[in-house]
Amino acid sequence: MDFSDILKPRKTGISAALALLFILLNVFGLRAQGHDHDTTFTSKVESDAQVPGVEHVEGSHGEEKFDPTAVIMEHIADSHYWHLWGHTSLPLPIILITDKGLETFSSAEFHHGEEAYQGKYYTYKLVEDKVFAVDASGNVDKEASSHIYDFSITKNIAALWIAVILLILIFTSVSSSYKKREGKAPKGFQSLIEPVILFVRDEIAVPNIGHKYARYMPLLLTLFFFIWINNLMGLLPVFPGGANVTGNIFMTFFLAFVVLLVVNFSGNKYYWKHILLPDVPWWLYPIMIPVEIIGVISKPFALMIRLYANISAGHIIVLSLISLIFIFKSIAIAPVSVAFVLFMDVLELLVAFLQAFIFTMLTALFIGTAVEEHHH
Repeated sequence: MDFSDILKPRKTGISAALALLFILLNVFGLRAQGHDHDTTFTSKVESDAQVPGVEHVEGSHGEEKFDPTAVIMEHIADSHYWHLWGHTSLPLPIILITDKGLETFSSAEFHHGEEAYQGKYYTYKLVEDKVFAVDASGNVDKEASSHIYDFSITKNIAALWIAVILLILIFTSVSSSYKKREGKAPKGFQSLIEPVILFVRDEIAVPNIGHKYARYMPLLLTLFFFIWINNLMGLLPVFPGGANVTGNIFMTFFLAFVVLLVVNFSGNKYYWKHILLPDVPWWLYPIMIPVEIIGVISKPFALMIRLYANISAGHIIVLSLISLIFIFKSIAIAPVSVAFVLFMDVLELLVAFLQAFIFTMLTALFIGTAVEEHHH
């Protein structure tokens, strides 16, 4: 089958889409935390931070109680460390913009939140994996913290970079293979990826967009492979997996925001006429126009929530099943728990593909409704 009509929204178009996605994802993925401080952090920061998931029970001679909620939330949340194996973690760069200047150092300086770090301008401490300025007594300095903005390279950001690099390698490799073997049967890695690209074209783009599908193929391919790769990487328990990129509400918000922009900037006059001048009696305009505008916003919002909720729920279920072993403190429950975990992991492989497919398909559907020609 001829591959040219897929990749001839060309390498340049695909590269441009990837470059734009790479830049904007970094901007939106960075967490500006300095202005969002709860009053719960005004108390003294304890130097002997508890290990997440373990509660010390008074009067039990040091007996520790397993807290599954803390363990699960720690694994699905973002972090300034990337867990590798056992008790080994990879520290990530801390980048802080303060009112006095730029601060950069390694998260290893915090020793997993157990110690404070004396920077050039302030003393910093990790509290619930957020960076705060503290005073000499160890209390959170609300005034100083309000001027600190955290643009650190967290685990999700690092995983996002890895996914983008893989995405670029996949597309450039397939594009170059097609260029070298034009008119010939696919071979090697190209033969593995080409059916997936044909699937996106024939089952997603063409049925939902129609004859104008080619100009949107770079976006649809980028969205599909980006979501799919991150979903699969999130299922890996070891580096470079373990991050929860597509289960992060800010990431899904950005992807939905891109869809919102593309759909509405692609809309033709009939699309906007249907929204601003719907085919109803004029006296219904005050009701119908707000409803149509809400519909424009709610469609990508639904994409955001669907992807975030499904991926996060999958991680929570798997971790909950594993936690049963420690909750019951019995080796007898282990085979049952492991069997269910294996079943859920296989199911999550399907969900990883399915969520990428649904997000891309609905994007194509929204674009198709925006570019559809008027029919009398």
